[in-house]
Amino acid sequence: MMLSAFKNLSITSRITTPFRSLSTLVLAEHEGGLIKTSSLSAVEAAKSLGGGNSISLLLAGSGRSLKDAAEHAASSHPSVSQVLIADSDKFTYPLAEPWAKLVHLVQQSGGYSHIIAASGSFGKNILPRAAALLDISPITDVTKISGSNLFIRPIYAGNALSTVRYMGSSPCMLSIRATSFPVASEPADLKSNVSSIDKVDLSILDEDDSVGKSIYVKLSSQISERPDLGNARIVVTGGRGVKSAENFKMIDKLAEKIGAAVGATRAAVDAGFVPNDLQVGQTGKIVAPELYMAFGVSGAIQHIAGMRDSKVIVAINKDADAPIFQVADYGLVGDLFDVIPELLEKLPEKK
Repeated sequence: MMLSAFKNLSITSRITTPFRSLSTLVLAEHEGGLIKTSSLSAVEAAKSLGGGNSISLLLAGSGRSLKDAAEHAASSHPSVSQVLIADSDKFTYPLAEPWAKLVHLVQQSGGYSHIIAASGSFGKNILPRAAALLDISPITDVTKISGSNLFIRPIYAGNALSTVRYMGSSPCMLSIRATSFPVASEPADLKSNVSSIDKVDLSILDEDDSVGKSIYVKLSSQISERPDLGNARIVVTGGRGVKSAENFKMIDKLAEKIGAAVGATRAAVDAGFVPNDLQVGQTGKIVAPELYMAFGVSGAIQHIAGMRDSKVIVAINKDADAPIFQVADYGLVGDLFDVIPELLEKLPEKK
């Protein structure tokens, strides 16, 4: 494949002077009164920018959930020095327009050198609009930080790595791939290191009564005891070879038995087998579990881009020439309708 020739491609722009002082604003996502792990990964990324970096976490929302999230954020990571909260009904739902105006407002008062968000639906929705208001060019999907203005990001669906040196004005805006910045386990006495919680002055923002171009309609989610797909240790994924939504229940049963999250390829999602929040790939979720099991997955380059960093990849496909076997650590040429029932019979229950 031609892209394999670019595996180690590195594109570097001309050298520029790094930032004189560092201060980072992390756009944090919260749910149920807790900071999401992906946002804590953004804090880990901020740590990589260099020493002496002051890290502030920005939260927005309303009511008790925001207050609980702020308290959690204040003790969630030892590197967080300040938690900023924007408490308003405008932020009840994380819409791009009000959040972008908030980022612009906070940047004007804080003068941060960097703004970072996780490269999920939350960050991808807000960063481009906020960057436009600040008149800067964001660097997206960063997987490694080599300095305050030197970053590495994948291109060509992960087949090449581009080294980018930021040469624009402050702030340098980044979206980071959360799986590339895992959150380290913290000591039990973390709560003794509690950062300050301050409210953002929204008086200027509240004067703007213009209606945004997007409105909140509804939230559709599946209630499950299984781990979240983006942070699961084990992921079991089904592809087009599963053939139907009814057959996909086998994937669900296997995942439930071993305590895994369920994933799917775009082909399976487009065919209506599962909802699109389970899609793994370049246009879906990026995962890097300890174990990734792929059933009936051909191995399209867009899918591989979303799971190639998995520690161990196991592929089951009846086509011996399927591209998935090129990235798999273990491969089995066989019919998934024979393999999964046998696994369900022989695998022990999760502990």
